[in-house]
Amino acid sequence: MPGPLGQPQSAALPPYLLCLQNYIPAHSLTLSCPVCCQTSILPEKGVAALQSNFFITNLMDVLHWPPRDSCSQESAVLETINSMVTGQPLSCPNHVVEFHCPPCETAMCQERTSAEHSTVPLKDVVEQHKASLQDQLDAVKNRLPEIDSALQVQSDILQQLTNQKSSIEGDIHTTFDEWQNTLNVRKSVLLMELEVNYVLKQKVLQAQLDSLFQGQDGINSSCNFTEQALSHGTEAEVMLVKKQMSERLSELASQGLPLQPGENDQLGFLVETEGLKTSIHNLGTIVTTNAVASETVATGEGLRQCVAGLPTSVTITTKDKDGELCKMGKANITAEIAMPDGSVGDGEILDNKNGTYEYLYTAPKEGSLKLSLRLYDQHIKGSPFKIKATKSADVSPSTESAKKRLKSPGSSHIKQKAIKRPASMYSTGKRKENPIEDDQIFQDL
Repeated sequence: MPGPLGQPQSAALPPYLLCLQNYIPAHSLTLSCPVCCQTSILPEKGVAALQSNFFITNLMDVLHWPPRDSCSQESAVLETINSMVTGQPLSCPNHVVEFHCPPCETAMCQERTSAEHSTVPLKDVVEQHKASLQDQLDAVKNRLPEIDSALQVQSDILQQLTNQKSSIEGDIHTTFDEWQNTLNVRKSVLLMELEVNYVLKQKVLQAQLDSLFQGQDGINSSCNFTEQALSHGTEAEVMLVKKQMSERLSELASQGLPLQPGENDQLGFLVETEGLKTSIHNLGTIVTTNAVASETVATGEGLRQCVAGLPTSVTITTKDKDGELCKMGKANITAEIAMPDGSVGDGEILDNKNGTYEYLYTAPKEGSLKLSLRLYDQHIKGSPFKIKATKSADVSPSTESAKKRLKSPGSSHIKQKAIKRPASMYSTGKRKENPIEDDQIFQDL
């Protein structure tokens, strides 16, 4: 859409140039200063061809600077602004600006003042602006110690987190190295047992084999010699063989040989892998939570008062940075309670494993106590708490029963369900339209 000077309105133009386009009448070749009324000739290309005011542009860069940009770039812009402030005045060189119009929020010279402007001396307004800016500057600078403290705390937390990571990495490596060594030892033991059992069985079977081979060779040789003598020997040789080999063949016929195996071939390996795989799969857990102390809260009557000598309960609810409930336990919560005599107690913290915790403490005697609840060494919301311990009642429940009651705070508050009364023999399920009948029934009763 074309502007007043016939030039397109581009998003690339700075806001003050767009403002000048709207301020200058269409087809105008001059520009009148709204402060000193000095008239200047515009370039041929109009407002867009005017030289940029680097003070204004750099100031806009600072105001729109992203908070997380580097400090070196911001310092460079501030140095440029300082040089522009010292080098070029903001007022018109042809007039002295001595007045200020509060409704218009504009500095003016004597020639510009008129009845329509209620002007005041510029130096008075400048002093007020300086004082206001100084107050705002002091308020901003007062945040620096708080930021420094937060930087220190968060840097310490980050360093502790890094140290914890390194420590846990070492623990994981050590644990699994020990398991690996244990597995290797077990592997060696199993291989040794296998070798021992094999050797024992092999000795028995090998001895049987040797005995059988020896018996087989003796029978074969004696049989072969006797058969040759019977086939090719003379009568005298047969008689000689009969005398010599008859006893030998009788021995071989009745010789005891290990014909049945004295061992078997069973060597098996049985391992319960499923249970082991499950154990290894569940071996170790990384414990963490997103709870922060600035959002974690404590509730319960025990934050305000307690009865001396009786256990008192406080519920701690951990939350993350967005105020959402943390649904896991194992948070590092510590408690410290300062007694009236100056001694310090700790009490007992019970993890409900759902992001909430029960803190149980017992005041030894009446007086004023101070309870400090910390999450990761930082006070939670409202901590430390001031507690008033009063005198115990004459009749009080036992400590164990009180603990059981405190572990389940809602057990003493039982919601009773409303019971509808049954209709009487004189009434019906519908409401009577005539109240006289009801009155007559009560009179009869």
